[in-house]
Amino acid sequence: MIRTLAALCLLAGPAAAQGFATKDLTRVTVPTDLLAGQANTTRAEPARLTILCTDCGADFVAIDVLLGRQTDGTEARFRSGQTTIAMLEAQCKARAPECTLSPVSVGGAVGWMSSFASGNGAGATAVLLQDGDMLTIRSLAPTADTAVANATAVANRLAPQIVSP
Repeated sequence: MIRTLAALCLLAGPAAAQGFATKDLTRVTVPTDLLAGQANTTRAEPARLTILCTDCGADFVAIDVLLGRQTDGTEARFRSGQTTIAMLEAQCKARAPECTLSPVSVGGAVGWMSSFASGNGAGATAVLLQDGDMLTIRSLAPTADTAVANATAVANRLAPQIVSP
């Protein structure tokens, strides 16, 4: 399922203007209470930031934040309304009936967040597009509510450090 949604995420936007404010995730400050007040540990590389909950007991809670490029026109189609949330959700539901999508925007970036079952837990993936740059936030947790809450926390608290206003 995650691979299917990752493939869907590879449909992003045109190269143009300036893109994201940073292209290096090692410069992002991760609050220690990012995961609903739970302690976390991070591993940062220029294009990948992994956040793991260290205070979640037996529950596996993890987030991957990935930088990439997407220049096939999806961003332009999404911004213009040619590609809609309803269309993306229909594609997602065709693969997994429980999948839901909602719009997301941070600064000058636009995109969507999906929520879906993943093994014994759940996942959420947010995709933000800006001038050909793509930020992907993948969250895994025991429940859909936790997965979405963690992906939303990253979108609200970390993405503003990455995308351009």
